[in-house]
Formats: sequence, structure tokens, C-alpha cells
Amino acid sequence: MAAGEEAAAAARADFARHWQEEFPGEPAPRMELGSVRAMERELERCRRHLRRLQRALAEERFKVLYLEAALARAPPRPPALPRRRPPPAAPCGSSPEGGSDGSSGAEDASSADFNYGAEDYDAEGNEEPKALPEGSETMPYIDESPTMSPQLSARGQESGDGVSPTPADGLSTGGERDAGKGLEMRKLVLSGFLASEEIYINQLEALLLPMKPLKATATTSQPVLTLQQIETIFYKIQDIYEIHKEFYDNLCPKVQQWDSNITMGHLFQKLASQLGVYKAFVDNYKIALETAEKCSQSNYQFQKISEELKVKGPKDSKESHTSVTMEALLYKPIDRVTRSTLVLHDLLKHTPSDHPDYPLLQDALRISQNFLSSINEDIDPRRTAVTTPKGETRQLIKDGFLVELSEGSRKLRHVFLFTDVLLCAKLKKTAVGKHQQYDCKWYVPLADLVFPSPEESEHCPQVHVIPDHELEDMKMKISAIKSEVQKEKANKGQSRAIERLKKKMFENEFWLLLNSPAIPFRIHNRNGKSYLFLLSSDYERSEWREAIQKLQKKDLQAFVLSSVELQVLTGSCFKLRTVHNIPVTSNKDDDESPGLYGFLHVIVHSAKGFKQSANLYCTLEVDSFGYFVSKAKTRVFRDTTEPQWNEEFEIELEGSQSLRILCYEKCYDKTKLNKDNNEIVDKIMGKGQIQLDPQAVQTKNWHMDVIEMNGIKVEFSMKFTSRDMSLKRTPSKKQTGVFGVKISVVTKRERSKVPYIVRQCIEEVEKRGIEEVGIYRISGVATDIQALKAVFDANNKDILVMLSDMDINAIAGTLKLYFRELPEPLLTDRLYPAFMEGIALSDPAAKENCMMHLLRSLPDPNLITFLFLLEHLKRVAEKEPINKMSLHNLATVFGPTLLRPSEGESKGHLTLASDIWSHDVMAQVQVLLYYLQHPPISFTELKRNTLYFSTDV
Repeated sequence: MAAGEEAAAAARADFARHWQEEFPGEPAPRMELGSVRAMERELERCRRHLRRLQRALAEERFKVLYLEAALARAPPRPPALPRRRPPPAAPCGSSPEGGSDGSSGAEDASSADFNYGAEDYDAEGNEEPKALPEGSETMPYIDESPTMSPQLSARGQESGDGVSPTPADGLSTGGERDAGKGLEMRKLVLSGFLASEEIYINQLEALLLPMKPLKATATTSQPVLTLQQIETIFYKIQDIYEIHKEFYDNLCPKVQQWDSNITMGHLFQKLASQLGVYKAFVDNYKIALETAEKCSQSNYQFQKISEELKVKGPKDSKESHTSVTMEALLYKPIDRVTRSTLVLHDLLKHTPSDHPDYPLLQDALRISQNFLSSINEDIDPRRTAVTTPKGETRQLIKDGFLVELSEGSRKLRHVFLFTDVLLCAKLKKTAVGKHQQYDCKWYVPLADLVFPSPEESEHCPQVHVIPDHELEDMKMKISAIKSEVQKEKANKGQSRAIERLKKKMFENEFWLLLNSPAIPFRIHNRNGKSYLFLLSSDYERSEWREAIQKLQKKDLQAFVLSSVELQVLTGSCFKLRTVHNIPVTSNKDDDESPGLYGFLHVIVHSAKGFKQSANLYCTLEVDSFGYFVSKAKTRVFRDTTEPQWNEEFEIELEGSQSLRILCYEKCYDKTKLNKDNNEIVDKIMGKGQIQLDPQAVQTKNWHMDVIEMNGIKVEFSMKFTSRDMSLKRTPSKKQTGVFGVKISVVTKRERSKVPYIVRQCIEEVEKRGIEEVGIYRISGVATDIQALKAVFDANNKDILVMLSDMDINAIAGTLKLYFRELPEPLLTDRLYPAFMEGIALSDPAAKENCMMHLLRSLPDPNLITFLFLLEHLKRVAEKEPINKMSLHNLATVFGPTLLRPSEGESKGHLTLASDIWSHDVMAQVQVLLYYLQHPPISFTELKRNTLYFSTDV
């Protein structure tokens, strides 16, 4: 017993000594250490206490973060809103006078530190020191309602745009966030949003309050306003109020009686589905403002009413009412959709993917984002207004990154379109610790800006055009780096290594962005020189042209900006810009969608809304590596107002997130030749864009949709197939056809050296398609390809008649489909590893011997067919100046098709689905390119050298 007490005393003394070492001067707590059992009980008690403290610490830390962010976002006592639209704080910047380069000016201490996401690189790719952030400023939203969540409250302070930044310490995301934490976050986001929703409903009530008495007096002998004026000013406010009141009444009890299994996604989905009411309100917004202003000027009673509307304060607020102007309240619905979309973004972040709300919230977010993208930016005068020293009001209508052809070389510019001027700027080099600024390269008042017609356009100055194969090579490099980054992350590699890879990826993506655009967009200053931009898409060219022409319909005056005025205008670009980063994937956060990789099947059904008959067709574009690429084109439907195409296309996606449809009127007038690119300019009748939401399109069923464009509606359907699913080689169960049947079986049955389908398709392409722009690259209509497939499989007698009538891209697509559906690749599964090793050899003689030996090793039907196709592709490439198809382009199209192993053989070569240009795919392209660049290869010579080669080795 004495020994036990002695041991306990020793243990207590030992504990006291260790405690003093850890916490000097603090008395050691008393613990029961008399026995092993007592120590176990004490340990369990300490563990329970620790868990409670950890939970309390996490809660307090969360509150601190939330309150700090909320206070940063909303000042405790905001100033009363003025009746007129206020300009932002007077900006300050620097730039030269009208069109010359060079000077610096005073710095605005509050301007945001800005970079393009390029870190150490300026707008032309030159290395420059990294500027340290010294502060930030965001244009305030008008709504003073509480912020929705800690992430949203930090909006613009760290990220500089509308995407929520990564949560601060203690707030984990993604896989690190446990379910309980996510549900707590959901409750917090919803509670904040519910509070702001209450304020919004009070604001709508305040707006509706004078409507009833105004309507009552409208029918009397002394009306304040006419019924027409009342309907215009308060248009759709009642409907919006009822929608949000119903939403609030349904959401409030769910949040107040919070439960871990609660669902409310259907409420947000319903709210999003009613955005059509907001569209009507937005379309009427400017007219409502103008009517209210005119009525205020002509009617003192209404002026008094509109200047002091009383908004009921939120519950538990010290202020029961707040005075707000009618103009400020009319702006609230415009601001509200943006806020609701941001809340959906945050809710999704904190909703587990297996939660029943997840797909509903995703659908609501998709609808909201598509709605926002369809609203013209000039409805937001508070965010885009800037006042010049003379008191003129300018608004930023549009801005974005364009490649300018300047002094014979390509320069990346940030172009700003204001209500009366187009300003072209670049990011200035700055010393470490200095604010980054824009440097105005030139400006053109819209009154002096003209678009030269194609026939009047000057010849495009000589510029170095990067060959297509170099662009494709760069895409391969970028994808290889992406793959390395993924591997480093998977292996939890060093952050420095990952940053180095990301920097290299940015450099390559920047190079691609700078060198890929080829569509000319020329503007001219009637008092001076012309400026030429190169764009990647006709969509952008049309957007810029339409935006400028719309502004030019107003009564604009020519002017010259003084150096001070230009300095102020250039300085304001930081605050007003809506596009913050160069559109490259390396600028994206890790949790952002990487886009879709695989094949998008699109059926363009029909179009309506044309006022007169025309020759009409549509093109499809998707984004790829930061810019948009035209992928497919329907046939021209002649002399109609309601074209019915019903054409299906298979579009390859490379990290794509958006689909664009453009509708054109075909021009057959050869006098309309554009001197910049020697192409006849067709008239764009309409254009539209939708987001490719993975959840919406990754289903087995077709997803039908409509794009509205300038009064025209284009109906289409789409579905997505992942890359690994779409590239499976599935042998045909019927051996009577040609698709999915071994080439040796087909040639033996036909008693031919080259399959009939290959010979006929190649003959038809050489007859009338060898000069077709993008032959083999542009998708053919899928329904036409399937029809040709059925005819060849059935060995129909009408094959030749059908071929002569069919669109040439469909015939080219049928040939590609035949090789893709072979049960094993043309260059065989057995030899695939040897081809991969042979193309990697660095010694030219060894590579020559190996690559020729591999051809000799092919079965005769495969070899003869391959050589037949090879000579055809060389003849196609000879017409590259016309058809724009180089040897490298053709190798990119056919390489994977002729070499990609069968499913069973490719298991050892699987790569990430997102890595479309995997190491294997690069090698497959290089193998075919090697043979395409080789002097003519004769089957007879190859076979004659077989014995010599084998004995020599």
C-alpha cells in the first residue's frame, strides 16, 4: 500500500514538473493519479473537456471571421442615398493624351492592386517585378442588407471578382470539410440570406405603398399621375413582391426550426424558375427611371413622395424606419438577382454532393447565371458610372482582353468601351510595392469611330502567323504540364514545384492566347489611323461591333480629352473593369470546374423569328484553352423564314464550359470580299451562349434547350459522352457489314486490297472536298454520317448516288468513323508499344529503321490501306493555303484514330479524363506525322527490303 502511495506521489511530482516546463508560473491542476484505473478515468475526463473546448474555439473563431468580414463589407452607418445616381470616388491614374504612349501621374491611394493573374508578367509577356498588394477597393452594391456568408462578404477584397475566395483559417473546404461543418455553414448562409430577404421585402413594400393611393387619384379630376405612368414606374413590382414573400414565408420556418435533414433546394429552384418576371422588370427599368424623373420634375406632389419613401427596419433593429428615394428602391431588384446567385454559389460550396438539395441548387444556379449573362451590363449605372472633371457622366458598357496588331506584332490589350469613347490600354510595369496602373495606348471618341466595309478595308499589314502545328504542339505542352500538376497534388508534392509548373503553364497559355486569334476586327478613326484587332471568334467581333453601333445611335459629339481628363478616365478603369483576369485556365482556383473533356453531341433543330426569307445557317463554337473555336456548321437552308435543319454534330471538348450558337445569312456576293482575310463576310442574324453544366448534360438522354437571340429562337438538343466512353472500340456483332469488322475480313470478302468504303470516301473527298476549309476537322452532320454508315453496311446499290449528293463533311466524317470503329486500330494492338518506343528514338537512322520495320510487320490489308490513306492525306495537305489543313492538322485528326489501342489493350495506357492531350495521344499524332513527312513509301519496296532488313539486324 505504501509502495502504491509512493508511486502516486512520484507521478504527481513528475506531472507538476512537466506542467511548469510547459506553463511557467501557472499552478498545476489537481488530478487523480493514485492508480492506473484513476489515471484512465482522468484521461477520459480530459479528453471530453478538450473536445468541448475545441468545439467552443471553432465556434468563436467562426464568429470572429464572420463579423470581421461583415463589418468590412457594410459600414455601421451608411450615408443616405442621394436621388441622382452618384459617381464613384474620384479616381486618379495616368496616361498620355489622345493616342501617344508614355507618362505617369499621381497614384490613387485607394485603388485596387491589380494583376491579370499573370503574376510576374506584363500584358506583352515581358518579365516584371511582382507588385505587392497595398489595399483594395470594390464598387459598393446599393443594397445595404447584411452579407450572406463570410465568403461572400469578402467578395472583391481578396479575389477581385465575383467568385468567393478560399475561406480563412479554420474554415476548411472540399474533401477536408466534414458533413456537420457543412450543415452549420449552410445554416449560417441561409440565416444571413433570410435577414437580407426580409429587408428586400420591406423595400418592395415601401415601393408599393404609394402605388395604391396614386392609382386611386388617377381616376379623379386632379390625378397626381396617369394610370399609364403608374404602370410604367411600378411595372412588375407587385409580382416580384409576391414571389419573394412566398419564398420568405416558406424558407423562414425551415431555418428557424433547423434540422440536419432539412431540404430547401426546391424553394431556390422555384425562385430561379420565376426569373422571367425580373427579365420583364429589367427591360422596363430605364423607362421606369426616366418616367419617374419626368414626373418628379413636372409634379411637386410626386417629387415629395419619391424623395422620402419609408422602409421598415428589420426585426430587433433600433431604427424602425429609414428614408430612401424611389430611384434607389427601383434599383433593388436588379441588385437582388446578383446577390441570390452569389448565395447559391455559397450554398453549393457547403452542400454535400449526395445531399438531395445539391442537384436542385445546381439547377437554380445554372438558371440564375444564364439569366445574369443575358442582361446588358449598362443597366447598372451605379457600378459603371464615372464623372469627368467637366461633370459629364460616362458609363462603362463593356471591357475585355483583345489581341491588337501593333507595329507588326501581337500585343494583349485591355479594351474599355464607355458610352462615348473606346479606350485601349495595357498594364504598366511597376516597381515592387507600387500600385499597378493602366497605360492608355490610344482612344477614339465614338463620334469619330467608323467600321470600314470589307471592300473598303485596307490590306492587312504583314504579321507573323504561327503555323497550326505549333499551336497544337503548345496545347500538348500545356496538357502535359496540367497532368504533372495533378500528379504532384496527388502525391502531395512540394508547393514550390507546383507553383513552378503553374507559372510555366501560364506562360504557355499566354503564348497561345496571344498567337491563336486570326479573325480581323478593324476600327478606324475618321480623323486619323486605323487599328486592327485579331479575335478568335466571330461571336466576339459581333459583340463589340453591336455594342459600339448601339451607342452610336445616340447624339454623340466629337471631342479631344485633355491630359487630366484622360488620366482620370484611365485611372477609373481599375474600379470599373468587369473582366479581371486573362482568360487562361491557370488563373482558375483549384475548386473551379475544369470544364468538360469528351464529346458533345448537338442537334440543331430549327429557328424561328426571321422577318424575311434568307439563306440561313448556324455555326457552333466551344471554348478551348482560354479562347473559342468554331467546331461545326449546318448546311445553308435557302429562301426561308423557318429553317428546319435537324442536323446532329459531334464536337470534341477540351475543358470546355460554354457552347455558342451563331445564326448567319449566307452572302453570295463576291464583291463583299474582306481584304483582311480574303473571305466573303456573311451577316450575323443572331447569336447566343449557354453554360455547359456537367450535371445537366452528362446524362444518357438528350437535353433540349432554346437560345434566344435578337428575337430569333434556335431550338437544339445536346448530350455529353465522356472521352473514355466515346473512344471504346466495340466489335460489330454482325460480320456482314463493314463497320466494326476486321479489315482483313472486309478485304477478303470484297476481294480487294483496300476496303471499298475507304476508296469511295477518299475518291469523293478528292473530287469535290479537297479545297473545303477544315476538311476532316469540321464535323459532318451526324444523321448524314449514320445514314452513310447504314448504306455501306448494307452494301446498298445506291451508294454512289448517295455519296454524290451528300455534304462533303459528312463523307469525311464517315471515313473517320470507319477507322475509329475498327475492332482494333489500323496499325494494330500488337505493334502499338513498338510504335510508341520507335517514335521516341532520338537517333534519326535508328528511328528510320525502326519505323520502316514496323510498317513491314503490319498485315498486308492494314499496310496497303494505311499507305493508300497516307498518300491521300498528303494530297489534302498540298491544298493547305486553301483548305487550311496542314500535315500536322491531319495527323492530329487521324493519329489517335489509327493508333489508339482497343479497350482491352489500352488498360495500361489509361490517363486522366481531363488530360485530352495525354502523353500517348501526343505520341500517336507524332507517329502519323512522321509517315506524312516521310518521302513516298512504296509497298513493293518495303516488302522487297524485308529479308535484307531482318538479316542485317
